[in-house]
Amino acid sequence: MDEKKRVLVVDDEVDICEILKFNLELEGYIVDTANSSEEAMLLQLEQYDLFLLDIMMGEISGLKFGKQIRQNPATAQKPIIFITAKDTENDVIMGLSVGADDYISKPFSIKEVQLRVAAVLRRTFQGNKAENEQILSYNTLSIDLNKKLVIVDNIEIELTKKEFEILSLLVSKPKYVFSREEILKAVWTDEVCVLDRTIDVNITRLRKKIEPYGKCITTRLGYGYSFEKKL
Repeated sequence: MDEKKRVLVVDDEVDICEILKFNLELEGYIVDTANSSEEAMLLQLEQYDLFLLDIMMGEISGLKFGKQIRQNPATAQKPIIFITAKDTENDVIMGLSVGADDYISKPFSIKEVQLRVAAVLRRTFQGNKAENEQILSYNTLSIDLNKKLVIVDNIEIELTKKEFEILSLLVSKPKYVFSREEILKAVWTDEVCVLDRTIDVNITRLRKKIEPYGKCITTRLGYGYSFEKKL
């Protein structure tokens, strides 16, 4: 089951905070409220997955608070939805310029808020998932598929193109035994004739280079190779 998402509602109208809290909790969210930006700033903001901010609030407006959220590395990527009675084109532009992910004008329907919150969170976490899928990792072994980097214990390991592709293939499906034919098709796509021995030589070099994770590359006699989580 997915972990419940945490939402922070910041609005100087107590009734609105209570209504939003009640109805968002019905949707399965964990919701906290604050009646000013100053009050919200006392909370651990990094724990929240989304911020619902009223623009017109006291000394520190929702826009100013939104800027602070964007400037804080711990919250810079968290989605923000502005809720406000102001709905002129200039106000919308100002809100979006801060980095808002959506904008809802008062008066609003509860259903609209619920749908917009769900949509923003879905976009955000699908994007994060797609980005994370470009990193393969196991303990202190990390493989960046975009940058073509392998890191072991915070040290970059120099691998050949073939070694990198073999390692990425094996780690992408732990415990799955890749036959030599599967490895050849995945790694040596352009070569016409490659000996099985070539794979064995690359595996031997790879094991030495990624110590202590070399022992995780397991030989299955008569079948092929797999990456086993042994450490």
